[in-house]
Amino acid sequence: MCTSHDHDLGEAPQAGAGRRGFLRATALLGATATAVAALPAVTARAAPASWRPDPRSRRFTLAVMPDTQYLFDGPSIDKAPVEASLRYLLEHGREENLVFLSHLGDLTQNGAQEEFAAIGEAFSLLDRRGVGYSVLAGNHDVKSSTTDQRGATPYLDAFGPERFKGQRTFGGASPDGYNTFHLFTAGGREWLVLALDWRLSPQGYAWAKEVMARHPKTPVILTTHELVVEDDSLSDYGQQLWDQLIEDHDQIFLTLNGHYWPAARATRKNAAGHDVHLHLTNYQNRYFGGAAMIRLYRFDLDRNVIDVETVSPWILGRAGKGLNELERQEMELSGDADRFSVEIDFEERFSGFAPVPARPARPVSKMLVPGTAAYWRFEKPVDGTAGTVRDLSGRGNDLSLVTVGGGALGWSADHHPDQPGHGSLEFQGFKSPLKGAYLRTVDGAPLNSATFEDGYTIEAFYRLPADWDPDHNAWSGLVGRTGTGGTAGKTADDPDEPLATLSLSNDREPQWAMRPLNQQGIATNWGQETPLETWWHLAVVNDGRHTTLYVEGCPVVRNPKASSVGITSVGLPWLLGGYEYAGKIDQIFHGRLGDVRIVARALPVTSFMNH
Repeated sequence: MCTSHDHDLGEAPQAGAGRRGFLRATALLGATATAVAALPAVTARAAPASWRPDPRSRRFTLAVMPDTQYLFDGPSIDKAPVEASLRYLLEHGREENLVFLSHLGDLTQNGAQEEFAAIGEAFSLLDRRGVGYSVLAGNHDVKSSTTDQRGATPYLDAFGPERFKGQRTFGGASPDGYNTFHLFTAGGREWLVLALDWRLSPQGYAWAKEVMARHPKTPVILTTHELVVEDDSLSDYGQQLWDQLIEDHDQIFLTLNGHYWPAARATRKNAAGHDVHLHLTNYQNRYFGGAAMIRLYRFDLDRNVIDVETVSPWILGRAGKGLNELERQEMELSGDADRFSVEIDFEERFSGFAPVPARPARPVSKMLVPGTAAYWRFEKPVDGTAGTVRDLSGRGNDLSLVTVGGGALGWSADHHPDQPGHGSLEFQGFKSPLKGAYLRTVDGAPLNSATFEDGYTIEAFYRLPADWDPDHNAWSGLVGRTGTGGTAGKTADDPDEPLATLSLSNDREPQWAMRPLNQQGIATNWGQETPLETWWHLAVVNDGRHTTLYVEGCPVVRNPKASSVGITSVGLPWLLGGYEYAGKIDQIFHGRLGDVRIVARALPVTSFMNH
């Protein structure tokens, strides 16, 4: 929600996940397939002095590079495409908030020392900048019939644990050196990349399990060379990985592998009943051995999505020299297997091993900010006999219970996660015939005559149930003042409308409609549609001149600019859960209502109850 984003995101703005965002970054915006060749080449820019992703930003990027083997094949070694991709990551790492790069194995074709020397030199671009990355052995990097207990190899000489010891992200390696784990911080939490060998031995499985046991609350991205073979299918070895490691470890939410082609995806339920997303990405069968294409996994924790894009920086960077026909086709892949979004409710998905602790109830005293005129919270049912809710501000604005048509007022422990009080009232209003129960301030309550010339803040938490029906429940009030415009001598617009009401339209849009002291007509603020079965916080803030409506701490677009001073009063009660028309109760709220607070001054967003 808006009130939670106090950190500075300017250090690492997120490039758009779509095609325009990437092409803008590479000076190709607006290019067509036939015009690309005429565009200037990407201008080389100095890489930042050191790699410093923003660990707080809730938007960050994991880069993935699959099989590069055909670029490092005996006498036909060409490291330019790999270097182009790595330079792109260096140049755009800040705007992407790049946190890590994972190579998926088959770095080379023959596992020869000279091949590893060449790709090792390419990766030194990242080493010099301190960029966190992982590699792993594929079947072409080592003898394919062996496991991680194979001993010394040119792969291990080039990409063994010694290479990574200086990285901030390096967590450690298995004793054989072929399996590594890496840790990075993003979105304010720790993440783990588990880079596993082409074939795990029993010792390898034991090591991987021990790593996760030592990081029991850390989400895990598992990378390996072989797992998914095609859409919705795992290879035999992939099934073994699932059975022996992935299924019983809820921390693993995403797996990435190469080896097979074309690109594919699978989703499986683990033993905890959670989805695990399993992705195959490999382009060695494409033009120029895949041209060191990279995938960008753009995490957005606020939108609960990972946007995935596949591009070839090497081909994009050649645009100024003129692209051939195959290059024009390959510079960015846009098929369903190459450019897509994965929706993940991260908080729910990680709740089994890293639950977010519930925010504790806050004492009443903390909510009584200077100027508090009334504060009601509902941590227990309303006594059906006494029917009174005390005003916790101590100012005497108590509420009495009113029932209509034999209706009742329920109670629930359910509440907004950021609500100070842990409980809510359950209103059960129905339009025709009118039935339900609501609350009204007692006669003589100071609030009844208050006009708030110097400003005000009215806050309320609410939640609408799945059976909310606009035909029977629309235009019920959350909080409002009784008395009509006509009674107050203000006859512009509809004189039978109440003097103030915070209501919900037939489209579940919050609306603050009231008569200010300084005008005859009704001033109205409109919010957007608020979905069912979701807790919402509303705040109406008047600074003595203008009124702004906030939903979850975010200002709405339809806030009028006209001057608005105070709230007209004829000395009649305020209602919670009720709406009057022409001086008579006309509608009763259907849903849950949490804490309600009225303050006789404008509060900043940082002082709202949900902050």
